[in-house]
Amino acid sequence: MHFLDQAKIYIKSGWGGPGAVSFRREKYVEYGGPDGGNGGKGGDIIFEAVAGLNTLIDFRYTQHFKAQRGMPGMGKNRYGAGGEDLVVKVPVGTQILSDPTPIEGTEDEDGTMEFEQELLADFTEVGQRLMLLRGGDGGRGNLSYKTSTNRAPRQHGTGWPGQEMWVWLRLKLLADVGLVGMPNAGKSTFINQVTNTKAKVGAYAFTTTKPQLGVVLHREREFVLADIPGLIEGAAEGAGIGDRFLGHIERCRVLLHLIDATGDDPVEQFRIVQDELSAYGGGLDEKPQIVALNKGDLLGQELMEDIAEQLRDEAGVEDVFIISGATGEGVPRLMDAVLPLLDQPTSGEDDDKDGGEESEAPWSPI
Repeated sequence: MHFLDQAKIYIKSGWGGPGAVSFRREKYVEYGGPDGGNGGKGGDIIFEAVAGLNTLIDFRYTQHFKAQRGMPGMGKNRYGAGGEDLVVKVPVGTQILSDPTPIEGTEDEDGTMEFEQELLADFTEVGQRLMLLRGGDGGRGNLSYKTSTNRAPRQHGTGWPGQEMWVWLRLKLLADVGLVGMPNAGKSTFINQVTNTKAKVGAYAFTTTKPQLGVVLHREREFVLADIPGLIEGAAEGAGIGDRFLGHIERCRVLLHLIDATGDDPVEQFRIVQDELSAYGGGLDEKPQIVALNKGDLLGQELMEDIAEQLRDEAGVEDVFIISGATGEGVPRLMDAVLPLLDQPTSGEDDDKDGGEESEAPWSPI
């Protein structure tokens, strides 16, 4: 299945059905009064987060969504049936944003302007639903127009129009641990080692071109690991569409930073990625982070220890894990360090506890 994390779609709720113009016609009733019923309400546009989806690829081929119009009213004061609601199913982690609008006063000399988008919805749980557009009300039948001076009205309502708009769907994957690092750091090899994922591996940068999810089973504990394509300098501003990739680890509890020990300057690799996490915002630079020096099977132990010592000084951490994603060396010890961090509450959970209210367990995709 192809991965797509952004899509633009058009949605429109249903029109209300027209009211009826009808008059009572019965035997021995020469002048029956009006009996036209009201039209039915138009269908709503409803979004629902469902399990089993992790891509927006379906919205590449279907981009227009229109709910059913309400049925017209009928004689004998019969109301029209309401239009069927249209339920748009999206993956958990999907955000709905308004179409970008220009910000006044931000136009520069080249004529370009800054744009803003409003966050309309954020689906973080299976079964979460939101009615985004309400269907139009049905038109009134001629019975409702009857007055003491207008005993046989022929007016009727045509039905109220539905609402319509263009929206953007943006998917931010839900995972427990986010795997970050520069291109060719060995992240795909690592995720293949610890999960059943079959990520593409190659001896060149940008082998991974889309986020990957895998389930890690360690010491009878399961958690979800997300691998995003390698980050380059300027990723937070969109270089290599890195800003979109960083969005996929916003919801992670822990970040696992892999560094290529065979690279030119492992310490500089660490600095670049840290700068991009900080520049992107969203609290990425504040998340618990584990630093691991990868490809330990390619260099001598003494050299690896020297590089690890430099990284410890730079990162300000007690330990830098030396591992090999290819052979699995050092990986179990690294996974042991991840598990306790998964049990730490997030800032939002801390607030709930301070308030004295019992908070529900956070949703997990497994």
